[in-house]
Amino acid sequence: MCGISGVYQPGQQQLALKPILTEMGSRLSHRGPDDQGIWVDSRNQIGFCHRRLSIVDLSSHGHQPMHSASQRYCIAYNGEIYNHVSLRVQLDKAGYSFKGHSDTEVLLAAIECWGLKNTLQKISGMFAFALWDKQEEKLCLVRDRMGEKPLYYGWLKGAFVFASELSALKSHPNWNAQIRRQSISDLLRYNYIPAPQSIYDGIYKLLPGHSVDIHPDQRCEPKPWWSLLECDSSPLKGDVSDSVELLDQTMQQVISEMQVADVPLGAFLSGGVDSSTVVSVMQAVSGSPVKTFTIGYDNADYDESAQARAIAKHLGTEHHEWIVTAKDALAVIPNLPNIYSEPFADASQVPTCLVSQLAKQHVTVALSGDGGDELFGGYNRHLWAPKFDHKMQLIPLLLRRLAASSLQLFSPRQWDSAFAILRQKTRQPGEKLHKIARILTAGNQQQLYELLVSAWQAPVPVIGQAQWQDDGLYQPVWGQDLSYAEKMMLLDSLTYLPDDILVKVDRAAMSYGLETRVPMLDHRLVALSRQIPMSHKVCKGQGKWVLKQVMQRYLPSSLCQQPKSGFGIPIHEWLRGELREWAESLLSTSRLSEQGYFDADVITKLWKVHLSGQANKQYQLWSVLMFQAWLESEEGGT
Repeated sequence: MCGISGVYQPGQQQLALKPILTEMGSRLSHRGPDDQGIWVDSRNQIGFCHRRLSIVDLSSHGHQPMHSASQRYCIAYNGEIYNHVSLRVQLDKAGYSFKGHSDTEVLLAAIECWGLKNTLQKISGMFAFALWDKQEEKLCLVRDRMGEKPLYYGWLKGAFVFASELSALKSHPNWNAQIRRQSISDLLRYNYIPAPQSIYDGIYKLLPGHSVDIHPDQRCEPKPWWSLLECDSSPLKGDVSDSVELLDQTMQQVISEMQVADVPLGAFLSGGVDSSTVVSVMQAVSGSPVKTFTIGYDNADYDESAQARAIAKHLGTEHHEWIVTAKDALAVIPNLPNIYSEPFADASQVPTCLVSQLAKQHVTVALSGDGGDELFGGYNRHLWAPKFDHKMQLIPLLLRRLAASSLQLFSPRQWDSAFAILRQKTRQPGEKLHKIARILTAGNQQQLYELLVSAWQAPVPVIGQAQWQDDGLYQPVWGQDLSYAEKMMLLDSLTYLPDDILVKVDRAAMSYGLETRVPMLDHRLVALSRQIPMSHKVCKGQGKWVLKQVMQRYLPSSLCQQPKSGFGIPIHEWLRGELREWAESLLSTSRLSEQGYFDADVITKLWKVHLSGQANKQYQLWSVLMFQAWLESEEGGT
């Protein structure tokens, strides 16, 4: 795993590229602490910088930027090609010879042999890379199918810049990008900024499965080279046992390939279905005990360490756990703006940083179970939203809105008190009733989905921006002949997965120089998930049914029935306690008014409601706080 950056200045004055690239690389040193390489073509005013985290071929033969054997191509590449060994066999037969055994060298030989378009269809892996074609004098950027590896890019006064993380782009002398207020609005709605936009005007994220050719006249139109929507979705023949067998076999093949590394390797183990299944298969195909890593808390509502420990003991893994204190978790928070480089507000970023810190003490590569929820129907909304939508459509919208208003007459705390008097043991009933009130106002399935995935409801308190806009990027999903649950799963895979889950894991792990690999997102497993019938994914009122059946092949039923409480932390409590002083400084009315990004009165009122305990507003507040903390780090020049 690595960090890449580069500059292309067609027709520009002869700016010295090497100092710029050196500084860009220094801002990515955490992604590649083992080596730095710089390549410059002064005639074409183009240069790449590569920061290396050595995983495969630790020798100098893996050094980047790397040139192809014919010298036609130069590449700066971040990622892993898992099937590079089998591709190398094919290339050997075609007459290609190799100096080392890195996947980068294989990738370049494949491009020379088959061309870029055909090579992309042949490779399995996660990657983001820049390729300079000396013959055609053309720069191309490419991102992997599901968006595991990041890539930002944009034009700065005639200079094209790109990098693995946003912070590196600011090293260019032409940097003048302004904060995009619509992105602040998006951040408040989703707790992340959806691709292809970034926090800055004119700076973009390359979409998953896309490539973009950069032209001297500043044209750059990203085009898809792979699409999840175009995967074959014709249902597999056979019953659920056939789906389970095929899924198990495919996972074994994928995970076996992902264990190829010249450095120590392990896995995150949370105790949930996804990570437990990945670790179970991983241990089954390994010749020695797998190293596993778990974060626990002394708060029983958030602690899953006992479940993870029991699974590790049964499988015989070399288990490591860290029962963190509030002090441990809070120590991470001040550094979050630097770790994520643009505002990002999924609060589970904190435990993800902690488990990455733990894993890095023992390994350089860790497998994770991310992607199972999106591919196999694991979120609660996949189960109950279709039923809720069906019943909701039987009630006129006016009556639903009246019912919603009635539910909101009482605060969540008042509802909690009422349930306590009635001795109803429901966790946070007031918050749940208020959420039901919000979604009762949905007029159709698309509006219902938006309400379910939004932390803030429109209008959001951002000054000087248009309210939420639908750019139509994923509108084709709603036109598919699929069930409502399948449409939600597709949308989650296209948006929430790459823009939230994968960002969270990549930045957290790379901040400690740790590579993460995500078996569920290998394109063979993704393609298989599209063909497994929905009735095999959601069955008997449970999501991820087929995945759970695979897990039960390796674990006893007693370890497969535990409910997962979620990879969360008690942010709502900390904001009223240990984090209060930090939050109040960032949310002071005078500060908000002076900066001019938020409606200070709305934010102040929300903060007071949260402090009073009338309602839990952690999700809305956390997005504002993460923007404020990021802005403070920007103003401080960090």
